[in-house]
Amino acid sequence: MKALELTEERRATLRGHLQTLFATEFDERLSDFRADDIVDLMLKTLGPAVYNQDVADVRAHLQGKLEDLDGEVWVEEAG
Repeated sequence: MKALELTEERRATLRGHLQTLFATEFDERLSDFRADDIVDLMLKTLGPAVYNQDVADVRAHLQGKLEDLDGEVWVEEAG
């Protein structure tokens, strides 16, 4: 699996969410550096499991669509 990469915009959004969480829930200020470290840790530890679950969900969804393909698009031939 390719390493998970975030756009700078998405990373900044996650950083901001973490900083808000730590400020409100733990009364602790997180620097950008510390917040980025937590984001990196979450990507490394949670990223593969979330990615694999998403792949499994998409596979199941597409399999259901393929199984129903005949019912959706099949046209009876005149005979």
